[in-house]
Amino acid sequence: MSPRAGKAGPHTLAFVESPVQLLNVLEWAHAHTPGAELTLVVLSPVDPMTRGQLRRMSELARDEGYEVRWEEARGGPAAPFHTIGSLAGLLRRARRVVLGDPFSRYVQLLLTITRARDLIVVDDGTATMEFVGQLARGERLVRWHRKGGRPGPRDLLFAPVSSSARRRLTPGGRRRVEIFSAMPMQDTPEGVTVSAHTFAWTRARFGPPRITKGADMVGTSLVETGVVDGDRYLEAVRALARAHGATRYFAHRRESAGKLHRLAVETGLEIVRPELPLELVARRGPIGRTILSFPSTVVHTLPLALSGTDVRVAVCDIDPGWLTETASPRAQGFLSGVTGTARDVYRLSAVTAAAAGGAAAPAVR
Repeated sequence: MSPRAGKAGPHTLAFVESPVQLLNVLEWAHAHTPGAELTLVVLSPVDPMTRGQLRRMSELARDEGYEVRWEEARGGPAAPFHTIGSLAGLLRRARRVVLGDPFSRYVQLLLTITRARDLIVVDDGTATMEFVGQLARGERLVRWHRKGGRPGPRDLLFAPVSSSARRRLTPGGRRRVEIFSAMPMQDTPEGVTVSAHTFAWTRARFGPPRITKGADMVGTSLVETGVVDGDRYLEAVRALARAHGATRYFAHRRESAGKLHRLAVETGLEIVRPELPLELVARRGPIGRTILSFPSTVVHTLPLALSGTDVRVAVCDIDPGWLTETASPRAQGFLSGVTGTARDVYRLSAVTAAAAGGAAAPAVR
């Protein structure tokens, strides 16, 4: 057991399904409960890249002295029943529960078992902004890129569990709910405590980074989620890389191998598959003096993780013409809000002209 962690305070149980969620649990523990007993339960996905990053993040959590419990939560039809059954006792005993994805059906099901009085939601990227807004408005919990579509049969079947989870995530009586976030909150639910996530643990453990003269680009999974057209995305990446001299492309863990291969061939960018969340990769360095991104979580988190350095983060707007026909009606407004609320970033106009083969470069504004 590391001297950084101990047995003080009530037992805390955390559920994570992604590397970023695990990082943000470590950040929350560093900021609010140093020395507390914390068990991290990894509800492992099947995606190899995500699993690899989660393995590396689990090592960092163990280095901090925390217990990590790896659950093959999606290892076959019987896996969910085995996982939930094995966690029931822990859930009933936990005084505090920390979760990274309130939209996860797995997490929502686990919330129906817990008796914890304190529930903490840590950042899961831009989804946190949508969760807080939906909770404030009393809406059902639906991911932003699916909002506007009709509920499917599975949605209807799971609706009672989702409603129960939303009630448990609403403060009342002796139940306390906290949001630990680096994202801007426009609507704060009544009775919910919001605390600032500043990436203090990341800055204390890593860096400052070596900064190179060039530019790096951050990938996004907007194509994979059906929001942005693949061909338009490739054109935009090529135009941005040409205009700013980018040489590396940090792939999002959900980007498909076929798309990344095409990006490498047609843009000449070096595709980098990070072994850790980008906030840690950037803080450890080396990293470009300019980081180019489309609207995503990193336009909010990288300026915090890189605070005190000379790195600048530039975000390029999503042109409405890039959206697919099946994109949620909510998509354009949500993505514009992600960009518009970002602090300490440079705004780039959409690259319509450049992407079409013109000479115009994206302008800083």
